[in-house]
Amino acid sequence: MSAAISAAAQGFAMPAEWSPQEAVWLSWPVDDPRHWGGAKRDLIHAKFAEIAAAISRFEPVRINAPGADHPAIAALCNRAKAVPEHVQLFNHPHNDVWCRDHGPIFVKHHQTGEIAITDWEFNAWGGKFPPWDLDNAIPAAIAQSLGLRRFLGGMILEGGAIEINGHGQLLTTEAVLLNPNRNPHLSRSQIEQKLRDSLGVRDILWLKQGIEGDDTDGHIDDLARFINPTTILACTDRDIASPNHRILNENLAALRSFYGPQGKPFEIVEIPLPQACEVPGWRLPVLPASYVNFLIVNGGVLVPTFRQPKNDDRALGLLRELFPTREIVGIDCLDLVEEGGTLHCISQQQPA
Repeated sequence: MSAAISAAAQGFAMPAEWSPQEAVWLSWPVDDPRHWGGAKRDLIHAKFAEIAAAISRFEPVRINAPGADHPAIAALCNRAKAVPEHVQLFNHPHNDVWCRDHGPIFVKHHQTGEIAITDWEFNAWGGKFPPWDLDNAIPAAIAQSLGLRRFLGGMILEGGAIEINGHGQLLTTEAVLLNPNRNPHLSRSQIEQKLRDSLGVRDILWLKQGIEGDDTDGHIDDLARFINPTTILACTDRDIASPNHRILNENLAALRSFYGPQGKPFEIVEIPLPQACEVPGWRLPVLPASYVNFLIVNGGVLVPTFRQPKNDDRALGLLRELFPTREIVGIDCLDLVEEGGTLHCISQQQPA
């Protein structure tokens, strides 16, 4: 673990997701009857293998899983036609699949290129889904396995709660970072300072709320994502009867009031949410389905789809326009989103 001098003071900052990557991390589904009602184990394992295989065609995929499960995982990934040498398994037991939130947030030294880990506390989105002790230990385990320096973040933070443009600006939401179920002992200014100290950012840009059905209380990666340093792709909901309509309109107004790295307003591109995804009798009446929960990889973008051909095609077409040099790959995530997230939520990129 690194000395008390902050990561930023030592020259580290979090790169934007479109920067070159060494690998993408996943945490393989554990056999817990509470996840997906216990009824979709094989289906979800096959879905993770499909996603791992899709990532492996662009770069290595590194998977957290108990060592005893590695042969079965390798076989599933092989069946999904993953690139074998790009599937790397690590004996890192964990509690749940949301690697974006419990995994490390990687930072890179601006001169030497050294990669280090920032290790934040994780409490399962305000203590909602115990246990989380193994999840909370994942950053330290990855640091040890890779021999990387580790900086403590000093507060509870999930990776899905922040979005970075690589030019000193960070998007987040009050509904998460100012929620008393995370860091009740810290003020807004103290939270901002910890983000600056650990991630090397300058400006913290706050939205208020997230979308309906989001267990996380309102992660930014379901709401708005940077496409490049000066462009933000933002969710909208045109259905005035939807509870998301007002929330997303307020977010849109806030985004239009923010200034980019050159002191000019951001370019805001709108993308509608899919139609409400519902599972009768499930704990979430409306699933937090969002097309901005995509994952950028080397040369590609993996985009969640929700079995809504017209809406899915529109979203994929827009992403092709926004990322003209990358291959756009749609992945059906309707079963995945039952537990509250899709592609970005289950993954964490490691910079090159």
